Amino acid sequence: MTTMAIAFATVLGASAARPAFAELAAGLESGFEIRLTREVRTAPAVAYRVAVRDIGRWWDPSHTYSGNARNLSLTDRPGGCLCERLPGGGVQHLQVVYVDRGRQLGMLGGLGPLQALAAQGALTWTFEPSAGGTRMRWTYRVAGLEPAAVTALSGVVETVVTQQADRLAARLGSVPR
Repeated sequence: MTTMAIAFATVLGASAARPAFAELAAGLESGFEIRLTREVRTAPAVAYRVAVRDIGRWWDPSHTYSGNARNLSLTDRPGGCLCERLPGGGVQHLQVVYVDRGRQLGMLGGLGPLQALAAQGALTWTFEPSAGGTRMRWTYRVAGLEPAAVTALSGVVETVVTQQADRLAARLGSVPR
């Protein structure tokens, strides 16, 4: 079992007792949608830059294949990717398909065990000005050929995506405005 599979299995066991911190639309005909919002006291351009350039500093290493978030990189150009270096190779977690630097980043792909199900997801990060700094919105829409299997993972994926957004928000809390 890979590190990523173990991490998702661990979260699966813990997610039943954990309150939801995102809006989860599970049980859709072919998949699910996760929507969450975080407010941070940082300018949108700074929040975007930290999300992209510092991903190895805020992403949870237990949700990587290598166990080391510093192996992650995110290239914010169409055709770029959220990729991870591995000994002897690597993995593309998501492909970048839309870039509006400082405002929005759109990516396609299946995170973690969703790849093995041939599930496709659209993850969008939006950074909007707010009274306190920035409103970050994350939306992850996932569908696949095995809807029951994909939907069964919705709670796990919701927990992991929420953890990542919380980690980014915490990281941004230490960044100057």
